[in-house]
Amino acid sequence: MPRPFHPQRILVISLAGIGDTLQATPVLHELRLQFPSARIDVAVLWPGSAQLLEGNPRINTVHQFNLIQGPRHRSLAFLLRLRAQRYDLSLTLHPQGRREYRIVTRIINAQRRLSHQYENQSWFDRWLVTDSIPQDYAVSGAENNLRLLSLLGLQRQLREAQLEVTLSDSERQWASLWEQEHGITGTPWLGVHVGSGGTKNLSLRRWPAHCWIQFCRRFAELHPKVPIVAFGGPGEADVHHQLQSTLPPSTFRVADTPSLRHAAALVARARSFLSVDTAFMHIAAAVRVPHQCVIETPTLNPPVEPLRPDWTRIPNPAVAGRFLDFYRYDGRPIAGSPIELTRIMESVTADSVIQQVARGFAVT
Repeated sequence: MPRPFHPQRILVISLAGIGDTLQATPVLHELRLQFPSARIDVAVLWPGSAQLLEGNPRINTVHQFNLIQGPRHRSLAFLLRLRAQRYDLSLTLHPQGRREYRIVTRIINAQRRLSHQYENQSWFDRWLVTDSIPQDYAVSGAENNLRLLSLLGLQRQLREAQLEVTLSDSERQWASLWEQEHGITGTPWLGVHVGSGGTKNLSLRRWPAHCWIQFCRRFAELHPKVPIVAFGGPGEADVHHQLQSTLPPSTFRVADTPSLRHAAALVARARSFLSVDTAFMHIAAAVRVPHQCVIETPTLNPPVEPLRPDWTRIPNPAVAGRFLDFYRYDGRPIAGSPIELTRIMESVTADSVIQQVARGFAVT
């Protein structure tokens, strides 16, 4: 039985993707219940991660710095500032499988340092962290994170793990006004995200642009009264432009949102949402979109699936559930050449996607 431990200064380290930070929100909630008087801080890599944690009542402070793109001396200064906080406890959350994440944990040097055991585990990792448990590919990232609490001898208080985004009234009002300005208030609409993360070779899990164009054209023909609203940033601008040039304005719109939080508020108003496994997939799950469809990719494994019971997987016949053959949390990219991975994603047909997405709408 783990010895009693009552930390007063806790740091949650979530340096992976924006969606992975959303997967951290259940353990943040649980930590606040377990240690109501503790200071709970979070360290994140991406500005979007920090945005989605704004207003979260479980957190005291969010520390954000891009350790990948920032100069080394500034990265070290950032980590040393965290080290100076003298945290009693740190949790390096799933799926931070690269050893560099655990080196970051060691530099910050909390008294107790919790992490997971990955395929690249060695004796060196046992020096970097003080406590660890094996990761489990069969459960969600949120569940992997919550299991770290067993290292502290804690019994969970939450009945159910849910992703949390605390949106403000002004952000929700902005989303309502956006619908009014674009003439779709009261109209069931489909939200889509055509992109994905861009680190390593993760952009190759995107459904190719010509597939999105074929889908949107065909869906607009079959369901002309259902507007399509596209979300994303500069990385999706080219595909958005192609779609705008081939679809009428009454059918297709780009969500020009001022921040990721405003985008989340607008996603919450969609009837259905379609994507591959991206941060927007997790946002759609967090804001409880009524109907959510996800195109299967080589990286869509249980740890990154939407944290909700009622989502629809659109099968990829070239993947067929063999996600561990393509991708593991060991720091390596998706297995396969760009040509091979593109063909894998092309194996999902527009008709198969339309069939599943149409179930979210009463219109025909």
